[in-house]
Amino acid sequence: MREGSLEAPTRHPIEWKSDKYWDKADLEHELERVYDICHGCRRCVSLCDSFPTLFDLVDESPTMEVDGIPKADYIKVVDQCYLCDLCYMTKCPYVPPHEWNVDFPHLMLRAKAVKFREEGARLRDRVLTSTDTVFRMTSIPLVDVTVNAFNRNGVFRKALESAVDIHREAPVPQFHSNTLRKQVKPLIREIQPTRVGDTTGKVALYATCYGNYNSPEIGADFVRVFQHNGIHIDVVPKEKCCGMPKLELGDLEAVNKLKEANIPVLAALVDAGYDLTAPIPSCVLMYKQELPLLFPDDEQVKKVQAAFFDPFEYLWLRHKGGALKTEFPVAMGDIAYQVACHQRVQNIGLKTRDVLNLVPGTQVTAHERCSGHDGTYAVKKETHDKSVKIARPVVRKVDQQDPDHFMSDCPMAGTQIASLSEKVDKAEHPMTLLRMAYGL
Repeated sequence: MREGSLEAPTRHPIEWKSDKYWDKADLEHELERVYDICHGCRRCVSLCDSFPTLFDLVDESPTMEVDGIPKADYIKVVDQCYLCDLCYMTKCPYVPPHEWNVDFPHLMLRAKAVKFREEGARLRDRVLTSTDTVFRMTSIPLVDVTVNAFNRNGVFRKALESAVDIHREAPVPQFHSNTLRKQVKPLIREIQPTRVGDTTGKVALYATCYGNYNSPEIGADFVRVFQHNGIHIDVVPKEKCCGMPKLELGDLEAVNKLKEANIPVLAALVDAGYDLTAPIPSCVLMYKQELPLLFPDDEQVKKVQAAFFDPFEYLWLRHKGGALKTEFPVAMGDIAYQVACHQRVQNIGLKTRDVLNLVPGTQVTAHERCSGHDGTYAVKKETHDKSVKIARPVVRKVDQQDPDHFMSDCPMAGTQIASLSEKVDKAEHPMTLLRMAYGL
């Protein structure tokens, strides 16, 4: 129960186009106010490194209160936040409509945005968050083979760490010239859609940067599973990055440009009767939550928000309407399931677990702990060790389970955990396991 209110938590629009949003003195005043509330509560100390950083600053200050922290050190807390939203959604008792009106992640976003506008970002961080450009270049035929070989080379990784501070032990994605878009094109066939509940039975898959270039096999699994269940599926005809990496950098103008490129395409698909989904939880969350809060008056954004579903949320809605096939010839055994943070905060429940548990001879154990990856946090030299520390609790749970399969909806989170685990060799996407259970 949330102290002081029995109402559900709510999010206020992000007023990033107002002058007040960018006023540094006003920002510092709000940081001090919220830091003081967090200091008095300390409930979120185990979630990420932002809170231990804050509490250490308080405890080491002359006054042992927030007023003893130099304002120049406020950013040290901000730099450890990767906008997972878990403090807001699972821990904080003071979120709105509480009168204290604490939205820690979006305050961190504001501080990141002000810092980016005033100082910009280092070249490494600009490159890491420019996924469209980087992934497209590294997925050119033969270039992908060369890049993957270099990334497996210890000497090269040491040199890369020295040059640009990308940690030598951080797992980095594989790049594929045979992209998701190329793989699914010959698989797509026409299916007459049937509406079930809130679903149209006609889906457009937003491939995402990571899905298209780094995990292209997932797309084929989506197509096979959805078509097996009588759902017509296409791939969004053209797309840019959803904007989540730039959001985490605080580059809100870049987020705006990506929104301007993506929303008209997606809104046109909705007008044509399509529902929308994506294989990466961060991208789903961007369209379901972050863009609507950044652009609350944009009707096209609202239209896309209403049509965007987590993939297993979608399948579960079809199942509730009696339209999901439940004949599974292949048992999947014991599955360890890491629930991605950006899926947890969608407030849809554990639909991935629920769908896989429909398979006879299958038991899914959900582990609701952060992987600490966040796309870039685990890769940077200065935060890699902290990322590993955050991941250790879920790694221990997975190793204790010693499962037949390990899965995560987020391929990046899954790869991080598998790389640290002593019991599992690889992470699998839940859609891949579902496809296997169907015998497809």
